[in-house]
Amino acid sequence: MFWWSLLMTGTATLGQQLGKNIDISASPDWKNKTTVKNSFWSFLPSFEKISNKIENLRKFIVSLNIKDAKVSQIKYLVEKDSLNFIISPAEGWFKPEDISTSESGFKYDLIITINCQDLESLGEIYYQNIEFFYQTTIINIDHQAENEDFGQINLTDLNAVSVSEIIYELFSEKDNLINEDVATCLLLGIITKTKNFKTTNLTPKTLLNTSKLISLGANREEIINRLYRSRDFKVLKLWGKVLNNIRSEQDGLLIYSFVKPDDFLETGTDNSCLSEIIDELIANLPEAKMILIFTEESGGKTKVLIHAQKNSNPLIIFKDYQVSGSNKFCQLEISGSIIENTEKIVALGKKDLAKLGS
Repeated sequence: MFWWSLLMTGTATLGQQLGKNIDISASPDWKNKTTVKNSFWSFLPSFEKISNKIENLRKFIVSLNIKDAKVSQIKYLVEKDSLNFIISPAEGWFKPEDISTSESGFKYDLIITINCQDLESLGEIYYQNIEFFYQTTIINIDHQAENEDFGQINLTDLNAVSVSEIIYELFSEKDNLINEDVATCLLLGIITKTKNFKTTNLTPKTLLNTSKLISLGANREEIINRLYRSRDFKVLKLWGKVLNNIRSEQDGLLIYSFVKPDDFLETGTDNSCLSEIIDELIANLPEAKMILIFTEESGGKTKVLIHAQKNSNPLIIFKDYQVSGSNKFCQLEISGSIIENTEKIVALGKKDLAKLGS
């Protein structure tokens, strides 16, 4: 999951406390192509402020030299593909050379990336704003060994179970930075990343930080109720479709399934509902090193949602396709139907797992 989008809700709340103007952007979640906003996380404070794009990064400025002519009235008119400015002088007249254009600087002076091993992991947000990322200071916060230290400031803790721990310790250095809302967001990151404290990489430090967050007012009960004690009936029906189509290779090391458009129609669900299902597969099939979920997209394309355990990097395995995300969770799109693409994608996954076992 893109933990940045969850943790940044806490950052937005903190920004309000500090009087800073903070905008939150996260590329469309790999579990939900249309929007990063999933009702599953909607109880988080400031969650509604997450955008899946960066808008109005800078302004285009049209300048008019008024040294030799005074302006009495300005109007504008849109005609087809043209924006016409209508300027009526009070005296004198304008010449073509009086007009000039320029661009303002970027509206942000700092970028904070969370849980991104490289800039490419940001997806379209990066690819559509490459110049912005190269001209703006970046603080890079992560706990992945694969992190490329792409920031001007890199805070990477390989011993942390989740980025939430790093941010908690960073915030703890100042008094009164963590209120109940911030604590809830940080605790959610830890609980989700550790599958409610069931993963093998759990540390005493993680449990201690969890205890401190609860003492600071983190709403653990709300988190547990949302994540583990409630399931939408529609999602359960889709879960049945996924289980009915599930297949395994390499003695259960590779698990894959597929969901067709009719499955979404029959269950009244969409791609966003796959998030819960994939989390359940990960929790209930710990021996699986790679999980693939195939879905058919409009335009004759197939999307593949990919979860991989450490030592396997799908960004490299499937580099010949349009793959984006991190080495643990990513997605790829490929032309053709599920039937046409399943065999070759599964074959690549099997090939990689065979190398790991050799």
